[in-house]
Amino acid sequence: MCKINPRVDFAFKKLFGSEENKDLLMSLINAIVSEQEQVVEVELKNPYNLADYQAGKMSILDIKARSENGRWFNVEMQISEDYNFDKRAIYYWAKLVTEQLSEGMMFKELKKTISINILDFNFIPDLAEVHNCYKIINTATGKDDKLHDIFELHYVELRKFTKQQEQVSSALDRWSTFLTKADKLDKNHVPKELADDPAIVKAITAVDRMFNEEERLVYETRMQSLADVESKIASAEEKGMEKGINQAITAINLAKQGADYQTIAKVTGLSESDIKRLLQNPSES
Repeated sequence: MCKINPRVDFAFKKLFGSEENKDLLMSLINAIVSEQEQVVEVELKNPYNLADYQAGKMSILDIKARSENGRWFNVEMQISEDYNFDKRAIYYWAKLVTEQLSEGMMFKELKKTISINILDFNFIPDLAEVHNCYKIINTATGKDDKLHDIFELHYVELRKFTKQQEQVSSALDRWSTFLTKADKLDKNHVPKELADDPAIVKAITAVDRMFNEEERLVYETRMQSLADVESKIASAEEKGMEKGINQAITAINLAKQGADYQTIAKVTGLSESDIKRLLQNPSES
């Protein structure tokens, strides 16, 4: 059985953000995007590198990639509950768009940027669908006229995935099964619903032997960090932080992922002094 939780962002980054596993990333992307956006090759723009992570250069464990047709993708796994994730998702989408332009380039050279956010908590209220896609539409017609086709944002809410093994049929079903039930999957006895998908079989096998001793230590530290986040959120809730509780949760999550005060302030709307006070002693905020 798999002893590594692939939903933990550090594990997710190595599994899908390593050069040797680009086929897994392509399979995951293709399971989520439309038929028109399918990729056959990707170039990793921020590949997994343990040394970079340890040096603090990889504090946000998203995956940036560019496809063979110029499309840009940002793929992120978020395990900690964050009620302001919509604002954060748009912020990082916009950041990836601006990063495409180097000095002297023209706006017409901007390529479509697709943000894929896989969440281990329920986020979109009143919708039972696991996967939801957002685009810019013409509000007069209710249609996508392709005028602003550069924007596309996906949410995959894993907590809403409740299909039993025998109900699994699509590629997204298979990846959702892997991500939510990896601890129950045995590489020597892969269920028939998953066994015909080589990417899933490879992922099950890869997770079993993914970390060396040094990486396992980082993984365990990250697990502890996530537990600390949950503890701080619980402390904030116990103090009755009704006003601004969602901002506090987002600020704590971003800080744990290495974001600076300026970035946290932009995403949450909190002042830098409030952020500093919150992070120094969240139980008294």
